[in-house]
Amino acid sequence: MTHLPPPAEELRLIDAELWQLDARRAQLLARRAWLVARLPSLPPPGPVPQAATPAQPRPEASAPRVQNLLLLLGGLLLTIAAIAFTLVSWGHLGLTGRSLVLGAVTVASLAAPLPLLGRGLRSTAEAVAGLALALTVLDAYALREAALTGVDGTAYAAGATAVLAAVWTGYGLLPRTAVLRLPRPAALAAAQLPLLLWATAADAGRYGITAALLVTAACDTVVALRAPAGAVRITAMVGAYGTGAWGALAAAGLSWTAGGPGAGARAAGLLLFAAAVALTAARHERAEGHAVGLSTAAGLLVVTALGGTARPALPVTWTVPVHLAFGIALLAAQRAGRLPEPVRRGLAFASAAVQALAVLWALPLLALTLMGPATSVTGVWSGAPGGAREAVTAGEPWLLQLQSAPLVLAAVAAVRTLEVRDVAWRPRALTGALALGWGAVVVVPVALDAPYPVALLVEALATAGLLAAAARSRTAGRAEALPALVLALLTSVSLALLALPVRSATLGVLTALTALFAAASLRPRLAQVTAPAALGYGAALACAVGAATHWAPWHTALLVLVVPSVAAPLAARIADVPTTVAVEATGAAAGLLAIALAVTEPAMLALVLSACAVIAAGTAVRADRRPAAYAATALFALAAWVRLAAWDVTAPEAYTLPVSVPALAVGFLRRRRDPQASSWAAHGPGLAVTLVPSLAAAWTDAHATRPWLLGAAALLVTLLGARHRLRAPLLLGGGVLVLDALHELAPYLVQVADALPRWVPPALAGALLLAVGATYERRLRDVRRVREVLGRMN
Repeated sequence: MTHLPPPAEELRLIDAELWQLDARRAQLLARRAWLVARLPSLPPPGPVPQAATPAQPRPEASAPRVQNLLLLLGGLLLTIAAIAFTLVSWGHLGLTGRSLVLGAVTVASLAAPLPLLGRGLRSTAEAVAGLALALTVLDAYALREAALTGVDGTAYAAGATAVLAAVWTGYGLLPRTAVLRLPRPAALAAAQLPLLLWATAADAGRYGITAALLVTAACDTVVALRAPAGAVRITAMVGAYGTGAWGALAAAGLSWTAGGPGAGARAAGLLLFAAAVALTAARHERAEGHAVGLSTAAGLLVVTALGGTARPALPVTWTVPVHLAFGIALLAAQRAGRLPEPVRRGLAFASAAVQALAVLWALPLLALTLMGPATSVTGVWSGAPGGAREAVTAGEPWLLQLQSAPLVLAAVAAVRTLEVRDVAWRPRALTGALALGWGAVVVVPVALDAPYPVALLVEALATAGLLAAAARSRTAGRAEALPALVLALLTSVSLALLALPVRSATLGVLTALTALFAAASLRPRLAQVTAPAALGYGAALACAVGAATHWAPWHTALLVLVVPSVAAPLAARIADVPTTVAVEATGAAAGLLAIALAVTEPAMLALVLSACAVIAAGTAVRADRRPAAYAATALFALAAWVRLAAWDVTAPEAYTLPVSVPALAVGFLRRRRDPQASSWAAHGPGLAVTLVPSLAAAWTDAHATRPWLLGAAALLVTLLGARHRLRAPLLLGGGVLVLDALHELAPYLVQVADALPRWVPPALAGALLLAVGATYERRLRDVRRVREVLGRMN
């Protein structure tokens, strides 16, 4: 392809060309001036006219690219022609013709780049060299088909690729062809196949093929570390990573499936060889950019090799702990001072990866321990399980390999605690160690299949210990104690679920949890989590006590009401706003639970609603909780309505008056405190709650008692509104009075309408329209006066 000089050399050439052009232009201008002086008849010299040149279209491809493309296409066409000749026309030639064609074409193609390079046509020489390399591959195929048909194809391919790699390497190292960039990378690419093909042909098995891959990767690594930067080094790196990764994965698979110590040892040897190659490459100065990744891979390979050697001789439950032990041992090698810093960092990453994988392996047992007891909800107080394992598995098969999970979690927790010393990472490491240590303690009873009481005791002690750790935290912030609080809450939920099969265990555990979280709430920075938890467990304890004493649900509701009764005054004493909100929300949830328990018994439901209303009213006494008065009012009204419904009362006034009277009283007090308050806001709701339902009942009432009483009340309200000039009583009372009067006069109006001729209503409507039209202006003035009078009212 086209050879481009270095930028500095190209800049020097351009400057030289420009200098020559300037010198030539100066010479021509001097000659022109002399000619003008010799011919005085000529006109004075003027500016040299420039020929108008049309705009040239911009080329879309540079000349070097066009040249490279043409050379590439030419080489491909010649290669295709050679392939067609070899596959199709080869059989028409005799032995002599075959030999002559084979020798002539091969020698000519290999020799052609020499004169081309001598004439400076490097790109053309590169294209012809590529054709020559392709022809050598075809020659090898033709030789196999013509003279070596009895040779095994795979074995012949192994030998042919080895010979081609050697020939191309020698050709690329010749003094005249050393400048060509294609032969040596091509030779290195071909060298990836001989060992692999030879192992396949020799039926070396999986171990032999894996060894061939790893040896090939080692050779590529040597070339990559020794070759200068360029195509050869890139090809070697690609080959080293490709065959190395393939061989390492194959060796890891052999180690994992080894059926005995011998097979495990052979696989370990392959893995250690791959690790040695990766570590050697990582320590070389040319691999600084890849040192961390290579050393990480080397550490993982060493752990896999050593663990695979010990795995066949140990029970299945010890597979992960053994690998974890070797992974932790990498930290000792990581501390070696003779290793470069990137290598030590890579070994640390490898150790961290092994530990993370071990923790992931142990997490299913932790999830089973925490969430497995949830299946006991369907069998509350059904009897004590046979052991901790039965309590969490609910009869499902047990995985024996998880038995060593506590050891794995404890080991990783210890490493996190002892190893991480960096000031920035130390708090995170301790938090992780706390979580891992907690997990190790929690899963011990299940892993050992301890008795059921022991499992309860362990989780109870874990909850108490985490709360104590959070309470004794040196820092004063909530964030530092939050991990311990979250873990304590998770453990307590698991403990409460674990205690459900036994009645005494349920009552004892809920009592203990209520007391523990209540005691922890004495620390203000913990109360945001512990106080709601204590109230929640208190509500659960109340339900459990009611069920244990065989109370009806509506009687248990009275016991649950103790929780909101405690939450309301407790929230008033807490200065922290988030904690106050959390406590009040928990109390409100407990109140809703009490209402749900009593919903099937109207009389008890009314009592529960009244109690909740009293609690809400007590909360509304606080200046920052005034809106709770609306909830108290609604609850009082609901309680009264439920009681009236239980007494089979159907009169709407019995339901509306208990609401409207307090509402009117509140409105009266508000008007006294704020005379500018609107009468609609102060008196409108109280009046509408009673007048509107009573009006609706009056229109469907066949008796005259309710309409007359409603009319009297509406008249009184209207007069009071007019007396005090209040808009809401005047309009509401007057509207209800008019509608009530229409209801009373409706029968007579119907009789009059039946007695009148059919033409009378249209005539009356027409007369009304004429009267309105005649006095339109005066009517508008009267309407404006009425509007002004109402506007001056409150």
